[in-house]
Amino acid sequence: MPQPAFPDYRVTSLIVACAIFMEQLDATVLATALPTMARDFHVTAPAMSIAMTIYLLALAILIPVSGAVADRYGSKRVYGAAIGVFVLGSILCSLAHSLPMMVAARLLQGAGGAMMAPIGRLILLSTVERRHLVSAMSWSLVPAFLGPMIGPPLGGFIVTYLDWRWIFYINVPIGLLGFWLVRRFIPEIPRAAQPARFDLRGFALCGIGLGCLLFGFEQIGQNTDLGHALTLLAVGSAACLGYLWHAKHRAAPLLDLSLLKIDSFRLSVISGSLMRVTQGAQPFLLPLMFQIGFGLSAVRSGQLILATSLGAVLTRTMTPRILRRVGFRRGMLFNGILASLGYAVCALFRPDWPFAVMFGLLMCCGAFMSFQFAAYNTVAYEAVPAARMSSANGFYTTLQQLMLSVGVCSGALILKLGMAAGHHAEPQLRDFSLAFVIVTAISLSSTHWHFGFAHDAGHELSGHRKR
Repeated sequence: MPQPAFPDYRVTSLIVACAIFMEQLDATVLATALPTMARDFHVTAPAMSIAMTIYLLALAILIPVSGAVADRYGSKRVYGAAIGVFVLGSILCSLAHSLPMMVAARLLQGAGGAMMAPIGRLILLSTVERRHLVSAMSWSLVPAFLGPMIGPPLGGFIVTYLDWRWIFYINVPIGLLGFWLVRRFIPEIPRAAQPARFDLRGFALCGIGLGCLLFGFEQIGQNTDLGHALTLLAVGSAACLGYLWHAKHRAAPLLDLSLLKIDSFRLSVISGSLMRVTQGAQPFLLPLMFQIGFGLSAVRSGQLILATSLGAVLTRTMTPRILRRVGFRRGMLFNGILASLGYAVCALFRPDWPFAVMFGLLMCCGAFMSFQFAAYNTVAYEAVPAARMSSANGFYTTLQQLMLSVGVCSGALILKLGMAAGHHAEPQLRDFSLAFVIVTAISLSSTHWHFGFAHDAGHELSGHRKR
């Protein structure tokens, strides 16, 4: 099949973005439908949480190996196969008539999802010219904002007016179109000449460590047994410490910690991880505050939350121009403060605030965060050698997933402490205000690391030149 030698970066970005959007939308829509699915499967609603956590387990185990798989079999081939596996898992989910069948289908779906996001970013890094990389990353970042925001209201509509199986049906045409677009427009990317021997011990330690950490964070966020969650976190932390020792004594570990010696990569990882705590907490805290604290309907709450997605979309076109004018260091430094303080303003929201004012402020929050993560996701790879790009991408994506879960855990834990201190069964407005202030403080701590970037960091990517 003939393919363009140099595909337009917008086409590549949108192909990657569509796959990420499908994954993000599926995860958030499903949460709304769990009670209805529980009735059909004749189980309790809490029992359905396994359908969510098994997907997280697949992500925790397989995201770290995405780079190694791409090096061995080729990014284009693995990416197309990942979309196919995700669609097949979706079809099996739609056909499920029992909880065990749903769990098995979700595990297969998670195997495809674990490869889509990291290898999609790897394709961008490998095929897009450096001068277009900022814009390409901005395009691909939009689904990460759109999926979690559109998911809940869409899930409510599907459960109310259709059958919950449509949640999985909608993935089929999107996935088939994505598979064809990959085959048609994504060029072949050379594989590693001599792929490193697979790190089986590192794979086991990473799988146990990240799986236990993600399950622990998820259980805290879902208000389940705190003791069990803390046990999982302890086991996960011990396995991760074991991996740190293992990685220092292996020439080609699964997650290459020596990448942290590269300044731009290390600083992006640390500062981006701190900022992602807020980004993970925000989709968890806002709907609860609007519906429990303000008494808004799910529809009205969803309309407000969509403002952040709208802000992210509008920023996409401006991000390359802003970075070209101010550079990465200055842009991340000042915008990082604005992005953090934007969510601090959410602590002041009250039911009598005008809808338009809250909508406008949330649009600004989405715009600031979109700019910040587009900058992180681009400058992180500035100095990474091409031969180590897949390893860096797997490392970066793994931490990204982990810190978003930490954000949910942080928001849930702060609400629990506030409820315990106030002796009330449901969180009050002051509990939500406290949670937003604390996660804001975590994000603001990234400012220290922004000062560490060189003044000319990413200048080849942004086109910025110091006058």
